[in-house]
Amino acid sequence: MKLYKDFNFESAHYLPSAPPGHPNSRVHGHSFRARIWVEGEPDADSGLIVHLDDLSAAIEDAREALDHRMLNEVDGLEAPTLERITMWLWHRLANRLPGLTRIEVARDSCNEGCVYDGPEVPRAQMAAE
Repeated sequence: MKLYKDFNFESAHYLPSAPPGHPNSRVHGHSFRARIWVEGEPDADSGLIVHLDDLSAAIEDAREALDHRMLNEVDGLEAPTLERITMWLWHRLANRLPGLTRIEVARDSCNEGCVYDGPEVPRAQMAAE
């Protein structure tokens, strides 16, 4: 069973890899939407996969680190592409959310997004499990 929670943040950024003169090489802003997925079996007593208050607290910490920020100035996001923002969120939340299974980040104004299902497990490790 999977459960998700969405949150929004507004941020500015520029892409250092963009060619000179390209609009993405200049500072600009986006309205972002993130969706955090957790997976597991509901607890027999509570009926919950995760308490939504715990999910909200973990998300709020990450949202606060991104909202109304210059993403290029956030540690680990010096080149803030959708892909890197999504992976940054994963690393920020993985230790706080057992069962974290997917993170989606979208730029609503551009109708584009990125989905990350976590780091790939090396084949040797999968065979050992």
